[in-house]
Amino acid sequence: MLSITNKWLRIAFINLFIVSVLGVILRYKIVFSLPFIDQKNLLHGHSHFAFSGWITQALMYLLIRQLSHDKTAVVLQKYKWILYSNLITAYGMLFSFPLQGYGFYAILFSTLSILVSYWFAIQYWQDLKKQPIRLPSHKWFKAAVFFNALSSIGAFSLAYIMVQKIMVQKFSLLSVYFFLHFQYNGWFFFACFGLLISIIEQHILHQRLLKNLFLSFFIACFPAYFLSALWLSLPTVVFIMIIASALTQIIAWAVVVNIIYKNKTAFTHINPFSKNLFLLSALALTLKLMLQLISTIPSLSQLAFGFRPVVIGYLHLVLLGVITIAIISYSIINEIKITSPLFKKGVIIFISGILINEVLLMLQGISDMAYIGIPFINELLFVAALILFSGLLILNIGLVPRKVLQR
Repeated sequence: MLSITNKWLRIAFINLFIVSVLGVILRYKIVFSLPFIDQKNLLHGHSHFAFSGWITQALMYLLIRQLSHDKTAVVLQKYKWILYSNLITAYGMLFSFPLQGYGFYAILFSTLSILVSYWFAIQYWQDLKKQPIRLPSHKWFKAAVFFNALSSIGAFSLAYIMVQKIMVQKFSLLSVYFFLHFQYNGWFFFACFGLLISIIEQHILHQRLLKNLFLSFFIACFPAYFLSALWLSLPTVVFIMIIASALTQIIAWAVVVNIIYKNKTAFTHINPFSKNLFLLSALALTLKLMLQLISTIPSLSQLAFGFRPVVIGYLHLVLLGVITIAIISYSIINEIKITSPLFKKGVIIFISGILINEVLLMLQGISDMAYIGIPFINELLFVAALILFSGLLILNIGLVPRKVLQR
């Protein structure tokens, strides 16, 4: 039987597997006939469940664990209804979106999910303030829950546009991008970065440097939203702020890498497998930040937003390459003891699937820009989805206690 410590993380990984199942169905429908499935509605279910059922569920648990390592069961008991509520809303969206799209129940569960994020933000902020020792990582966690709540403005704006039947596409896109930006560049990024800082903060003497790094990323996050709106005719001052935010994030990340290199002793207790996963996530983040800066070139930004494979590839780079691998790496460091070779094999296969998927999407994007078709590209992307699915299936089997498997 799973302990209370691992139960919530186990559920989150099962949810990630379900996300991959939906991904396989989506790719299958592009290649083969599946008339009873609405592609757009299933895509909504896939994305909403990935955000709430996998990433948010995992990060909520990992952040809660930061409150008190020696009283984990007590703290989790306090937050269990928040975790259950988030899980219920996630599964509500998983089933309602594919069945009805943006219908009554889908909107209901989406709204409830936002309310749960408010509940968690308020409770978690209060508990951080009660901590006997104020650590640098606490600022990142506070910013994370703040951005999670802030992102809801995009969701409510989109709902208002739909209710009022405002037929202006750019307003809908700006609302969607506002939600997405402050989710993956705000809530997801700051939570993961806070977990990283929690590992190294005890080994760094210059705490002011960590404070300045936090402020750099925090302030840059706001104008960086307009990186998703470069297709608009933006004022020159806004464009300058966008470039400044992209440069600031790259410079700040370079400083972080230098800090980690100078404080390598903070990672001596970490097994090589986790270190390699962290390195992959760091490389993906570096690529993401470089792409952000490159996208400020007007001609390139128009190409990027004009071709769907580029957008999908970028989102998968962030959500899988940066965030998901970071969560897995941190989970192995602090939560999961690799006692089963299946778990490790599953992670390797899963990451192989991420790399193959990204390369194929990049090739598809480049070929679309050149108006040249790649033979069997959709079939190959379907195979990549199957690899992701297979890796997560094996990973989850590896998380099952041996006693259960031997029955």
